[in-house]
Amino acid sequence: MFCDAQDRLVAAFEAYEGARGFQAAPWQRPGLGSGRVLVLEDGEVFERAGVNTSRVSGSTMPASVVAKAPHLEGAPFTAGGISLILHPRNPYAPSFHANFRFFGVDADTWWFGGVCDMSPSYGFEDDAAHFHRVLRDWCARHRAGDYEAWKQACDAYFTIPHRQEMRGIGGIFFDHLTDPEDGGFERCLALAADGLDSLLPAYLPILDRRAPMPYGERERHWQETRRGRYVEFNLAVDRGTRFGLETGANIEAILVSLPPRARWSFDLRPGPGTAEASLARFLQPRPWTHPAGHDA
Repeated sequence: MFCDAQDRLVAAFEAYEGARGFQAAPWQRPGLGSGRVLVLEDGEVFERAGVNTSRVSGSTMPASVVAKAPHLEGAPFTAGGISLILHPRNPYAPSFHANFRFFGVDADTWWFGGVCDMSPSYGFEDDAAHFHRVLRDWCARHRAGDYEAWKQACDAYFTIPHRQEMRGIGGIFFDHLTDPEDGGFERCLALAADGLDSLLPAYLPILDRRAPMPYGERERHWQETRRGRYVEFNLAVDRGTRFGLETGANIEAILVSLPPRARWSFDLRPGPGTAEASLARFLQPRPWTHPAGHDA
């Protein structure tokens, strides 16, 4: 499932770049596993784009898993997943991130996890509402889907504590999704597969609207400042980065999620009433799928 999704996603993103394509960097670690990094840099639309798959296994459970499930200490495990990150060149086009994963110990102990979130440098009400409505509709198609709970979990997870703001407009976040009933694995697998199929409808209409917009140095400066917050979250907060480092996974694949250019300006405060200042109201939890929620 993950490899097929990687091929579909990369084909869709390459359609925006014409002759420029993704570069493949397969990797393999004896006794650990393998994966395939597909990355595009310095494109016309994407300043950096990465779509990675991996499958790892080990005889010692990672510390981050044991912390939540102490009874699994010392158990062998298998984990696989796909992650993608898009950092468009145009400051009006938001960065986009998604990750779907599977973790298994034995036939009775397994779970799926997933996350999908969007990080704009400039806020647009219609974009946020569209993004969240596609995710809501995906969740509604599955018995185990719970958009409201998963949105709240995403809002909480993608908060930068030392900034007291979200990294972006959130999305959905679920973990340890399992089902012990007959057919439970197939139901969870179907939910994850449908989630992967929902990524392009959630994001590409927004990219189509924003990527052609004109911009200048002011907008690039602000974009790089917001990307600095993206870096802060990934390196200081993100559990996925920590898990990858703990398991000895491919460092380049882990850090490809970082933007190619970022900036930290001292105590930068956008002027009142500017488009840059208005982003702040997008960086707190809001009910985007409610009929009038995105206008609240």
